[in-house]
Amino acid sequence: MRDFGDPTSLSKAASVVVSYWASLSDFPSFETIDHRIMTKSSNAQPTNPNRVRPQGTVRYDHSGRVVLVTGGSNGIGLAICRGFSDSGAQVVCADIAPYPDLNDANVTHVSTDVSRESDCQRAVELAIEKFGALDVLVNNAAIQPASSYVRVEDLQHEDYQRMLSINLSGYTFMAKYALRAMRQQQSGVIVNIASGQAHRTTRGVPVYGPIKAANILQAMQWGVEYARDGIRVVSVSPGAIDTPLVRATLEAQGGERELANRHPLGRIGKPEEIAAAVLWLSSQDASFITGTDLAVDGGLGAFGSFADPYPMPSKV
Repeated sequence: MRDFGDPTSLSKAASVVVSYWASLSDFPSFETIDHRIMTKSSNAQPTNPNRVRPQGTVRYDHSGRVVLVTGGSNGIGLAICRGFSDSGAQVVCADIAPYPDLNDANVTHVSTDVSRESDCQRAVELAIEKFGALDVLVNNAAIQPASSYVRVEDLQHEDYQRMLSINLSGYTFMAKYALRAMRQQQSGVIVNIASGQAHRTTRGVPVYGPIKAANILQAMQWGVEYARDGIRVVSVSPGAIDTPLVRATLEAQGGERELANRHPLGRIGKPEEIAAAVLWLSSQDASFITGTDLAVDGGLGAFGSFADPYPMPSKV
């Protein structure tokens, strides 16, 4: 700290400080500046609102690769199966429901209940026996029954056990046998489909989110464990995606318009957008990415609970 010496010097210094701040009185306050910025920003109009700029696209080539997708017969899993098939991969869809695209020669369906370890082992063995290798496992099969939207004290034992066995044990069983094969070939990628609920929570969802958080930590631990075996493991956390699982609980979540408006981008995501992320993470373009999570959530995770909500868009 500077020593101003005698009281006369101190008085002079104080006068300088007072004069300096007085000279700032002609400048607008921070509140005024902020108001002007916000006003200018809100009044700004696009120079050419009818012109659509090029958006860019990415195409992946997964020719010759073997991909196993659990829960691949609908929703996000179906989009992932289709994405890999379109990019040339041989896809094994492991699901209790039949695969809908019967004419897709690149997709082989195997009836699989992922809560049964023997079914998971059989699905991996089928992929290897039929195609000679396993390059990618996508752990996607999961449930969130409407009856599970309760306080933990009201949780039904059957709901809890089913969600544990499918959403958690199913991921573990599939990885157990997939990783054995991948370690032998010294290459492979596992993608765990997690959820935005793994990162934040709300009332009435005592099981799904905590399990999805575990799916992320599974990917982290497996990624570290097998990093020197040529194997990468990652997870993807979707926001609300237009799938049968989400649509079955739309009313409980406030309706489609309300759910969409919670996302800064103002809409629900599409299954194909999650598939695009998985195709990228599974490719050589993501070769330095492992043991981490990718949010594909329309900005949901970035939006603070303390922030003012976006205005509800008018009905079309």
